[in-house]
Amino acid sequence: MTDELTPETPDEDEQPIKQRKNGLYPGVSDELAENMKGGWADTELRDLRPIEQAAHAARRRAALSARFPGERLVIPAGHLKTRSNDTEYAFRAATEYVYLTGDQTDDSVLVLEPTRDGHEATLHRLPRSNRENGEFWLDGMGELWVGRRHSLDEAEALLGVPCKDVRELAGALKEATGPVRVVRGHDAGIEAALTDKVTAERDEELRVFLSEARAVKDAFEISELQKAVDSTVRGFEDVVKVLDKAEATSERYIEGTFFLRARVEGNDVGYGSICAAGPHATTLHWVRNNGEVRSGDLLLLDAGVETHTLYTADVTRTLPINGRYSDLQRTIYDAVYEAQEAGIAAVKPGAAYRDFHDAAQRVLTEKLVEWGLVEGPVERVLELGLQRRWTLHGTGHMLGLDVHDCAAARTEQYVNGTLEPGMVLTVEPGLYFQADDLTVPEEYRGIGVRIEDDILVTDDGNRNLSAALPRRSDEVESWMAGLLGR
Repeated sequence: MTDELTPETPDEDEQPIKQRKNGLYPGVSDELAENMKGGWADTELRDLRPIEQAAHAARRRAALSARFPGERLVIPAGHLKTRSNDTEYAFRAATEYVYLTGDQTDDSVLVLEPTRDGHEATLHRLPRSNRENGEFWLDGMGELWVGRRHSLDEAEALLGVPCKDVRELAGALKEATGPVRVVRGHDAGIEAALTDKVTAERDEELRVFLSEARAVKDAFEISELQKAVDSTVRGFEDVVKVLDKAEATSERYIEGTFFLRARVEGNDVGYGSICAAGPHATTLHWVRNNGEVRSGDLLLLDAGVETHTLYTADVTRTLPINGRYSDLQRTIYDAVYEAQEAGIAAVKPGAAYRDFHDAAQRVLTEKLVEWGLVEGPVERVLELGLQRRWTLHGTGHMLGLDVHDCAAARTEQYVNGTLEPGMVLTVEPGLYFQADDLTVPEEYRGIGVRIEDDILVTDDGNRNLSAALPRRSDEVESWMAGLLGR
């Protein structure tokens, strides 16, 4: 990274430009400052058309307006987060903000001001870097350092929402009167401006509503989720093709290979990729990805591409690293596959959300009893939850802008609710035999299997968005052989 310039002290009425200690330039001459102000072409973008998401976002804002009439609603995008010293993590806008705007710009805030007929929406954003005071080339967040951002007029054209300078928002909110709600946890400055106007209970109601609103996806969202899944399928294919290189290095080769696909075709990975080989497959969220990849072991790959609009896939396959399951690996894998089949069959409109979990858990419990790993009968095991020593987690979750979407929804609307067309959820049963589990035969220890697919609830049942990726053990072997040219 290049070293930042150090400007002279600004005028008293200007905000100081962020400086880096120990910069190589002690200051800026008047001549250079004047030179940098001029000689730049007009780069304003005109005749812009609204982004595809704009109309969908407008409908979502209308629903939000109807739910909270007469109240000011404040939804921040959030800020950059420091990784170390003066470097930041890649910015990912708050889900609620993205859902209501289609925008992904840091430091921005959506405000819905109450009117007689509903609300008037305004996006408060940073305008383009100031050229008069040198911000555009002297500030570490200036245009010549991190790239051009849209002007307020450009953003308004793209997003279909009036835009104002966000730097004036906190002061305006401090003076505002009337009821107000804010989505917390993303913008400390905005929360401070509203500290005497909001309550935790009222703000939580706003967050819960926006979480539940995302449960049923519209056509745009379903299309984006399918894009995410399709890219994810290609990422899994990429991994299979380089398993020999992973054996020569580590799980990180797998992680890097999938990440390349995610960055080329999407925005990023939707969550930290789980590239768990051998006994690491029994750790549910193994994201260190620094272990060995050995022929004869299994690879549990749980990964998802996030699209440019921030919708993510979430898919898992457990693959034989040498292309063939051993007899015991196949037995365990086929049990998980059978459980997943039962779970997917239970996904349909009108069904209880819990049905797919219960169906998959019953099959796994039957297998554990059949193998003599837990004493039956099956009903007793399920009642006491004894199967959870080896099944560990729930069988799925909602999926969307967040990999665990709708997480703030009320329990009665989510896990105790009913499936509806347009919902998208994962079905992902697993069996995990820890390397130090003395209650199972030694040959089971260190084997972990999970199979996960992204399922859309349709009017007449369901559709597996990730069906292009083989699941049955024999199909997995044939698919791998084809990719490896065997």
